Amino acid sequence: QHSASELILVEDEMTDTEDNEEEDLGVMDDQRSVILHLISQLKLGMDLTRVVLPTFILEKRSLLEMYANFMAHPDLFLSIAAGATPEERIICFVEYYLTAFHEGRKGAVAKKPYNPIIGETFHCSWDVPKDKVKAFRTNGASTVSKDPTKEFGQDQSTCYKLRFVAEQVSHHPPVSCFYCECKEKKMCVNAHVWTKSKFMGMSIGVSMVGEGVLYLMEHEEEYVFTLPSAYARSILTIPWVELGGKVNINCARTGYSATVTFHTKPFYGGKVHRVTAEVKHNPTNTIVCKAQGEWNGTLEFTYSNGETKVIDTNKLPVIRKKIRPIAKQGPLESRHLWQHVTNSLKEGNIDAATEHKHRLEERQRAEERQRVALTTPWKPKYFAKEGDGWLYLNPLWKT
Repeated sequence: QHSASELILVEDEMTDTEDNEEEDLGVMDDQRSVILHLISQLKLGMDLTRVVLPTFILEKRSLLEMYANFMAHPDLFLSIAAGATPEERIICFVEYYLTAFHEGRKGAVAKKPYNPIIGETFHCSWDVPKDKVKAFRTNGASTVSKDPTKEFGQDQSTCYKLRFVAEQVSHHPPVSCFYCECKEKKMCVNAHVWTKSKFMGMSIGVSMVGEGVLYLMEHEEEYVFTLPSAYARSILTIPWVELGGKVNINCARTGYSATVTFHTKPFYGGKVHRVTAEVKHNPTNTIVCKAQGEWNGTLEFTYSNGETKVIDTNKLPVIRKKIRPIAKQGPLESRHLWQHVTNSLKEGNIDAATEHKHRLEERQRAEERQRVALTTPWKPKYFAKEGDGWLYLNPLWKT
């Protein structure tokens, strides 16, 4: 059913021009009646995995691409490996983690990314200028080529290459995997996420069940992390997204761990999008860093030596991902697969978008029935099941 991993030609990749801004203002009256009708058929706590949601609440991209947008600040991600001590590295990881969510949630209006279909994949990469990434201590800082004829940012010797692949490996339950690596920095991350959605009255809750592992090969460290839940609130008026729940980041080898708490807004008063975090050295039970602020606003970090640092997520430079044009993508790559739905949504033609989406879902169901009949389980292309999780087939630590 699958050829060996097809070659993704990096030279075909071009800087992405899509903007993620969702411009609508909220739910239109005719759409409200559709949502009300849908709500009338749902029960509290009901699992929404098999419920077909109306097309107009869709965001114009696949969930697999949304995971790629966690890497919108790849310079911060690559800086983790540059930390001189285990303490610096976990603090860098927490800084990156806290800034990873705002870019994926660009529009003010809550929209739902496409549910990836089984076998769907998404590939992209980033060229990260080396001078944007803190050098590892100061000894032997990376040499930057001084050839002025090379356009800055394009020359490989002035940039780190970060590559990303995501794949939908299962349909029931819906599990997505993603893997991201930078060979030169000897670091990679592998994650599997099951999105479990639940109806909660005027909001919809999505827990991201699963975990990721960041591998820093130079330091032989593994950081295991989880993801927060997301909530779409006020789904009848102007829907908005908030994150909630406690997340753990843990490095067994160094004894450092962190907890990040995304606070949901209290019913009366209270701030929205609040997040707090603390980093701890477990053997000595010492808190080495605390952070607080908003995950889509300003974050303030306080270190054990009394120093503080402020990061404004909205002022962070975004490095655009590079992606091959649709014409060069395979039929199961996200943008190729969903292109007709996306184009119809862009034109505001909801009926056409619904029709295209329905065709994709029908095809998926037919293929699923065929596999059941022939008792041939689905075999993912890039990931393999290992214990409770999934691992990329050709990770950096194997090469």
